[in-house]
Amino acid sequence: MAGKKDYVNSAVSANRDKIEHHIREILALIGENVEREGLLETPARVTRMYEEIFAGYEVDPREVLGVTFDEQHEELVIVRDIVYYSQCEHHMAPFFGKAHIGYIPSGKIAGLSKLARLVEAVSRRLQVQERITTQIADIMDEVLQPHGVMVVVEGEHLCMCARGVKKPGSKTVTSAVRGEFRTSPALRSEFLSLLKQ
Repeated sequence: MAGKKDYVNSAVSANRDKIEHHIREILALIGENVEREGLLETPARVTRMYEEIFAGYEVDPREVLGVTFDEQHEELVIVRDIVYYSQCEHHMAPFFGKAHIGYIPSGKIAGLSKLARLVEAVSRRLQVQERITTQIADIMDEVLQPHGVMVVVEGEHLCMCARGVKKPGSKTVTSAVRGEFRTSPALRSEFLSLLKQ
């Protein structure tokens, strides 16, 4: 993960030889020649990639918000267009897109970069987009205890765009609302209108 420390999945590191062995087996089982020059280093490359793309398992997402600051700002705060990459737990195919987070502080704010780190912490693991959206909202609500939270996540899923129904360019949008966002249509509208600007 980006930031002060780049995390890697330690379970992958500890099982490097086994994972490389199984990747070689899969390559052979799909009809590839594992001795072909272009594939000789593929098992090692895939293993290194797994260390990185599954690094979210190394992080407690609640701790990512880290230090909070006492601040009497009780108006809407939005961090939008947070790019994320994840892996669908149903097909292990990538999906990616943008997350948008809005919250109304109740005397406690988080550093803005912490919201981007939170998105990474929950997305760098086997996931579904609906769960990513819910987890971000729940963790924000639990740790910051704001007056309200709203999260919108957009995603393009290769398991749907490149295989199966093969509908490239189709997007999935999910949302989660907590607190005042749940009870105030005007507040939801303000959040959504600011996302379009």
